[in-house]
Amino acid sequence: MSPEVSDIMRAFEEARDQGLAAVKEATDGHSLEAARIRILGRKAPLSKARAGLGSVPREHVKTLGMLANEVQTEIEQAFAKKARAFGRTERTKRWERERVDVTLPGDVPPAGALHPLTKTIWEIVDIFIGLGYQLAEGPEVELSTLNFDALNQPFEHPSRSPRETYYVAGRDDVVLRPHTSPVQIRAMEAQDPPIYVLAPGRCYRRDELDPTHLNQFAQIEGLAVDDGITMADLKGTLEVFARELFGRDLDVRLRPHFFPFTEPSAELDVECFVCRGSGCRVCKQEGWIEVLGCGMVDPAVLEWVGYDSERYTGFAFGMGVERVAALAHGVPDIRYFYENDLRFLSYFQGAE
Repeated sequence: MSPEVSDIMRAFEEARDQGLAAVKEATDGHSLEAARIRILGRKAPLSKARAGLGSVPREHVKTLGMLANEVQTEIEQAFAKKARAFGRTERTKRWERERVDVTLPGDVPPAGALHPLTKTIWEIVDIFIGLGYQLAEGPEVELSTLNFDALNQPFEHPSRSPRETYYVAGRDDVVLRPHTSPVQIRAMEAQDPPIYVLAPGRCYRRDELDPTHLNQFAQIEGLAVDDGITMADLKGTLEVFARELFGRDLDVRLRPHFFPFTEPSAELDVECFVCRGSGCRVCKQEGWIEVLGCGMVDPAVLEWVGYDSERYTGFAFGMGVERVAALAHGVPDIRYFYENDLRFLSYFQGAE
């Protein structure tokens, strides 16, 4: 056997030893792959030994070629076997790492809850439904006639000004309703007395934002028209409302006031929930916070809808839901209800 043949055979054997040693030394999948590229790559010892086959006598090429294939097959099988072993080990570790114990109780996702303003509306509605009232609804974009003229508001009244009320662009007779009173007008136009309705809904005013005012807010108004209704009926109704909603912790009073659509008129005040009557910035140092306006329906309003003001009398009242919710839950700033702070809203989740 020629020296050249012996050298090539020795090179193949050395490549075999190096390949098997590299497989044995690999400690994980990454090092095994690096060893495979090093041992079986184009510049690896096995490839260099194959390159020498062109210089050996023809009668030895077949034998050396078979040896080269045998060495490469052995090395590749060793790599494949080690890769499968690493794969099994990695799957076992991953199973331990990601295993789920199906006997453990699942994580309960946080439950949603009604917004505190929605709950307040429902509470108020429940109180007045218990007193025999029915719900009434109307459009938020409303005719100025039903917002002002029907409610006995003169043309020069400040509430008609664009500085106070949102008018639809290009129209002086269509507004975003500043109160739900038009719903009462529509209800009276639709039926004859007796009538006992409650009108909750969204309203809009050009108010400056502060702890007790918003430029869009929820309002609830009530109307009762029947034979022989007096101011005593109004007072008794509102006392029941205040007692059901606020309890006996806060004082309540009726204070004389003026509204164009009621005569006589009053405001229902509740003792300030922050300072308890001693005076603070929330109540503007007065010790009391206005909850709602009320009064006996002006005869001109009754006559506008075709009611006989000599026969029928009635009372009306209106309240901002945010202000009532703030009073009921001791919230010092009604803007908190619209900030969508889950920490704040979660406080009401378990409240009844």
